[in-house]
Amino acid sequence: MSTVILLNKPYGVLTTFTDPEGRPTLADFVDIPNVYAAGRLDRDSEGLLILTSDGRHQHQLAHPSTGKTKGYWVQVERMPSESALQQLRTGVDIKGGRTRPASVCTMTEPDIWERNPPVRFRKTVPTCWLDLQISEGMNRQVRRMTAAVGHPTLRLIRYRVGPYDLGKIPPGQWIQAPIKRNRS
Repeated sequence: MSTVILLNKPYGVLTTFTDPEGRPTLADFVDIPNVYAAGRLDRDSEGLLILTSDGRHQHQLAHPSTGKTKGYWVQVERMPSESALQQLRTGVDIKGGRTRPASVCTMTEPDIWERNPPVRFRKTVPTCWLDLQISEGMNRQVRRMTAAVGHPTLRLIRYRVGPYDLGKIPPGQWIQAPIKRNRS
């Protein structure tokens, strides 16, 4: 039987099960054998990470050719102009090529956990939260996209991958879920 795990990956955790440098890894949170991450989530990013024992399902969730949408809550420096948001919506040039168009809008701060360590605070630089959705997954893509339009990412939380969402899973915790194959 195939296993699907939805993990709320905390900040600072590597998306591997081992690390020769002794940094926190998935093994510190998930003790189920033979599951593998469906895609990546950078060490300094948080949120939904899907692990599965089903190689076909892993491919369907992680490979850009399948077009699965990934949703992120992104805290950026300053309030983006409509022009900056439109650039994200049409695609931006980053190292590695031009991104596919993203769906993006500003949002109120999501009801989320405190990050440890906290995001840097600068009294003279306001921040803004974005709901950003992409259908590809270049290395550090969201961070590079927001930087390309002049709004560096301060905090990045993935809340959805295809048919799966983070829900109310606390950081460092996981739940088992059924395989869902048919939603972008």
